Amino acid sequence: METKRNRAFYFVLLPVLAWLMILIFIPHIELLVNSFKVDGQESWTLENYTDFFTNRIYWMTLVKTVSYAIGVTILAFIVAFPVAFYLTKVVSKRYVGPLTMLLLVPLWVGELITIYGWMIILGDHGIINQFLIDLGWIEKPLPLLYNDFSMILGLLYMSVLFMIVPIMSTLESLDDSLIEAASDLGAGKWTIIRRIVIPYAMPGIVSGSIIVFMLVIGDYLAPNILGGKSSLWFTEQIYNQFLSTFNWNEGAAFGFLLLLISSLIVWIALKVSGQKLERVGS
Repeated sequence: METKRNRAFYFVLLPVLAWLMILIFIPHIELLVNSFKVDGQESWTLENYTDFFTNRIYWMTLVKTVSYAIGVTILAFIVAFPVAFYLTKVVSKRYVGPLTMLLLVPLWVGELITIYGWMIILGDHGIINQFLIDLGWIEKPLPLLYNDFSMILGLLYMSVLFMIVPIMSTLESLDDSLIEAASDLGAGKWTIIRRIVIPYAMPGIVSGSIIVFMLVIGDYLAPNILGGKSSLWFTEQIYNQFLSTFNWNEGAAFGFLLLLISSLIVWIALKVSGQKLERVGS
């Protein structure tokens, strides 16, 4: 019996390991090797990495990308936590399913279509500007598109659901009697949220934050289309190195710098929050 279980385990595990090796591990190793090479030279070099630190545009773009990704993650938590708490602890159980389905609707539409939808809403002749002009509140369209505002709005919209779901998953197991007992003992709403709900939901919060942060920092379409030329994003620099200048070696170096920085930030977040990766990922 035990032998059959082991065979079944390896039967499921081997395709997963093969998938990870072929599509993730081997390509990343190849990129890592290429990041230490320069066309025309056989020896390994740090030239691709030194180019990054000596070019102000490159490292300032990375700093901006990281800062905005952290900011969008914080905004996603601010938006997602009340929604998750309402769906798990306030609304009637029979409405949770339909409301959750409504939250999942944006995932049914591709990111590119979603971005063009925001362009229709935020454009000079879009719904918002046209509505304000018709009311007589403004005389000329507001610059809502092709700037940091539209970029952040698009990134937030496309990532907030990935914050809501982990928090909901954690809060569902929170015993309502704990909240009732705290209320009976005279604790206010904010005290209950701060001392009971948020600490209990911390694994879901950290899990959602990691997912949102990694999605945002690695996004390309929203910053490039909604942000326009004024909103530089580091993934655009990587894209330019690979497909515009065809400098795959420097593009590989930039990609690994982004991976290293994002992994370091995730590690710091786990240490600061006191969470373990095994608990967050479960």
